[in-house]
Amino acid sequence: MNKTIRRAAVFSLLLVLSLLVRATWVQFYDGKALAEDKKNRRNAIALYANPLGNIIVAGDAITGSAQTKGSDLKYKRTYTDGSLYAAVTGYSSQVYGATQLEGIYQDLLDGTATQLKNPLDTLTNKRADPGDVITTIDPDVQKAAYNALGDKKGAAVAIDPKTGKILAVVSTPSYDPTTISAGNSGVWKKLKKDSDKPLVNRALRQPLPPGSTFKLVVAAAALEDGLYSDVDAKTDSPNPYTLPGTTTPLKNESSSAPCKNASIRVALQYSCNNVFGKMAVDLGQDKVKAMAEKFGFNDTTQDVPVRAYTSVYPSNMNKSSTALTGIGQFDVTATPLQMAMVSAAIANDGKLVSPHMVSQTSDADGNVLKNYDDSTETKEIVSSSTAQQLQSAMQTVITDGTGTNAQISGATVGGKTGTAQHGENNSKTPYAWFTSYAKSDSNGKEVAVAVLVEQSDAARSEVSGNGLAAPVAKAMMQAALKN
Repeated sequence: MNKTIRRAAVFSLLLVLSLLVRATWVQFYDGKALAEDKKNRRNAIALYANPLGNIIVAGDAITGSAQTKGSDLKYKRTYTDGSLYAAVTGYSSQVYGATQLEGIYQDLLDGTATQLKNPLDTLTNKRADPGDVITTIDPDVQKAAYNALGDKKGAAVAIDPKTGKILAVVSTPSYDPTTISAGNSGVWKKLKKDSDKPLVNRALRQPLPPGSTFKLVVAAAALEDGLYSDVDAKTDSPNPYTLPGTTTPLKNESSSAPCKNASIRVALQYSCNNVFGKMAVDLGQDKVKAMAEKFGFNDTTQDVPVRAYTSVYPSNMNKSSTALTGIGQFDVTATPLQMAMVSAAIANDGKLVSPHMVSQTSDADGNVLKNYDDSTETKEIVSSSTAQQLQSAMQTVITDGTGTNAQISGATVGGKTGTAQHGENNSKTPYAWFTSYAKSDSNGKEVAVAVLVEQSDAARSEVSGNGLAAPVAKAMMQAALKN
């Protein structure tokens, strides 16, 4: 063979081999990445080619799918009472992606989840009929919270202490996910620019100083540690109490309240800062932190199944800062979910059942794929004796203390108010908190709640946990306890 022809043939063969190698590389290595690329329009076309599965509340779908016109995306997501349930569902948008339950269970809802497919579907990569997500939400409790919050900026969570089922998750102001499901850029920009941040789930994902509601955690630590024998033992609490290493007195809301050496019961009843500030110092930050973490603080993996933002109890403080943490200030932060967990554990005789807002997932035929109610974890946070003493003291708060607006006829209610300072030198409107539990005197039902009112039209002098947050909690508890 001619030498020149032979070289040309070898060179051509090498070119063919390199093309084959490159094609194989793209098909089997880059193919998956290209297929999953967010800019790949085929993914969106496939996702919205058929109706999605649904998110279910009390047997009824609160989501749906509607056909579009003039688009290669055949269906768009729709929502029933979208603003009411936005903090539960999140959104599924053709343009802006999916969040919360819509995002977590996207593969189940669009039919691509492996558990939906039979062996042949898996082999052919055929999209199965979509599944459904069955929530634990009680529509009556959800509506009670949403209506009671009204035009206030805030959030509320309700939990069944016995089962860990989350009965309500509300964040206000809210938004209707339907308005952005087809990618309405005008609505999206308005929501993103809104200073009230309606897209933020305040119930799960915005931790703020919990104020005096955190005193329940400090009281639990003191009783478990043996610093005080019971909630009626006198404490060593001068009034005023000067923050260690400073000349600053830790003031109480009411100068006439009987806070000097007050018992835990009286200190919770009148929300005595001097008692719990000194109690935190006497215990030491490590013991308070340990108790806070038992309740769920500093847990970076709190999934319900939406990942909740971490509620924080800080470390490496001096004694004056430790005192401030005793009243839920300094760098202590908590979500309404976290404070509802505190009341739930106390109400359940010291045991915390892992909170969850999805009961089951199912396939298109209604067959259960996973039952989350059967896979809950129960942890003992405090002894039953400590829990029952705290229950008793919290009941005093409702009958004779700062939480009288949460009283419910025919039910035993215990609670704790909180007013958290906001801004430098408390220059901004305080946050109003309320956490509580209620037990029906007739049907055995129980509920634990937490309410945060971040901002309202009330005058600053009227901002209090009892005035703003307790009525919301009462409405939720009444809805949860009804026959």
